[in-house]
Amino acid sequence: MNRASEIDQTKHSTRRRFMAASAALMTAPTLICAPRDASARAELQGSARPPFDRFKVGSFEVTILHVGGSVLDNVQSTFGVGVPADEFRALAEANFLPADKSFSALAPVVVNTGAEVVLFDTGISASGLIPALDAAGLKANQVDLVVLTHLHPDHIGGLRTGDAPTFPNAKIMLGRVEYDYWEALGNAQVKANVTPLVDRATFFKGDDPVARGITAVESFGHTPGHLAFLLESEHQKLMITGDAANHPVFSLARPDWVVRFDVDKAKAAQTRRTLFGRLADERIAFSGYHMPGAALGYVTREGDGFRYTPATYQFLLNG
Repeated sequence: MNRASEIDQTKHSTRRRFMAASAALMTAPTLICAPRDASARAELQGSARPPFDRFKVGSFEVTILHVGGSVLDNVQSTFGVGVPADEFRALAEANFLPADKSFSALAPVVVNTGAEVVLFDTGISASGLIPALDAAGLKANQVDLVVLTHLHPDHIGGLRTGDAPTFPNAKIMLGRVEYDYWEALGNAQVKANVTPLVDRATFFKGDDPVARGITAVESFGHTPGHLAFLLESEHQKLMITGDAANHPVFSLARPDWVVRFDVDKAKAAQTRRTLFGRLADERIAFSGYHMPGAALGYVTREGDGFRYTPATYQFLLNG
């Protein structure tokens, strides 16, 4: 057999094998599409958030706890009171957000300074807070200080479990202006959660030190005595802003828009301009109690307001 005949025979043989294999596949589709055993199928799990995010600010270890949240309907009635509907809708759509709904997260912050464990705010209840603490490897009896940005129910509800303090070894720290305001009103939530712990409370005002490297910052308006807190360690900074701004777009891009939950609405708008103007100018990151995702980000000045940029890996580079 010459060389040409060998090549031709090889081509025919290869073609016959290919056609035979194709025919076998066509006559046996169940080999490809056989149904899986129902017990092996993965059930849909639904949306979920991680229970915490952790990173370093200088030598401080910061843990942001994610203890739930809620969907807000008719969001303009909360964040854009009196704003024309088409203007509100346009801002939402420009930022890829629905104009009729929003998600409000709850994000208490734990700071381990190396000398003390400091918890900022406590969520709606201990039943929401403790599982997040457990997931983060922290125990209630390890908390040395519980610092309150203000006394709205979603910030103080976890102070007590039944008739007992949730954090048995912790000192409570809060602003005097804030406590006096709510106590004078006879607020039921404050009387149930805060007043029983006053004997272990320390009161302070803006610019007072809270712990090593942590200073109170007046941010009145959302409530009459609302406070933010500046962390400083090894030339790195983080501001815990509480409810000074409660939405990454509506409260920051339009700081003058009226927010329904602000007690002193004009003062709250002024605080948003002052506080977040400082963060923008000094390039300080912040953690906002109701902010989305990791509740950690930055602001820059944009137009007459601010643009929010979520943090990505910046703090993870600190080890």
